[in-house]
Formats: sequence, C-alpha cells, structure tokens
Amino acid sequence: MDIVSALFVEGIDMRQVPGPSTRFDLTGVMFSIAAPTPPPVTLSPHLIVFIRCRADEPGQGTMEVRFLDAEGNEVARNAQPVNVMPGKFGRQLVKGDMKYDDYGTIEAHVRLVGGPTVVVPLSLLPA
Repeated sequence: MDIVSALFVEGIDMRQVPGPSTRFDLTGVMFSIAAPTPPPVTLSPHLIVFIRCRADEPGQGTMEVRFLDAEGNEVARNAQPVNVMPGKFGRQLVKGDMKYDDYGTIEAHVRLVGGPTVVVPLSLLPA
C-alpha cells in the first residue's frame, strides 16, 4: 500500500458520482493556523491520509503518525490499523492533540509500517 497524500483539513465530505465513482471534497486545507490563545496551546486538527492498495496486495497494515516539534521531540503519536480493499483507495482520519509551547511548526510524520514517510507541517501563528 502507498500513501497518496496527507493534509490537515477543516472538513471532508464524500459523494458518489456516475461511474460509479467516489469524490472527496476537502475544505479548509491548511499548513498554518492562527493561535486561539497565546501559547502554550493544544490543538487537535484533522489530518486526512489517502492510501492506495494495489490489486495484488492484501490491503491490511498499520499506519503510524508521529507529531514532532522543531527540535525533533515527539509531542503526540497515533498508530492505527489500516484496511483498504485490494485495487481501491481508502482514507484514514487522524486526530492528534498537538501541544505548542510557542509559535512555530509541528510536523506530522506519516508512514505505513515498512514504507516511506510523508511529512506534513502545521505552523502556529500569532492571532
């Protein structure tokens, strides 16, 4: 299986279109966010991960997300099973509590166990 993309989003909707085919409508894709209060602050943004499973793969695995601050310290972690039908695409929703001690960037390091890592940054900005 492969990670096709990973993004922080405010919302996701799924709809059927002729074919049959599926569409995902993403809203509020973000790489930065204004702080709701001065740091320290904990945010729980939605991270959506799209995964492809080839037809000859079993479709089962484990996804790990490590949230790292600018110094490389782990501020949150999430691990969950992944099941995608062979020959199809799937999505996983990850919600990690990310504690920002100051303004700056936390990176989500997303990987399927045994595969490469996809890095998605989210910067906390002054309001």
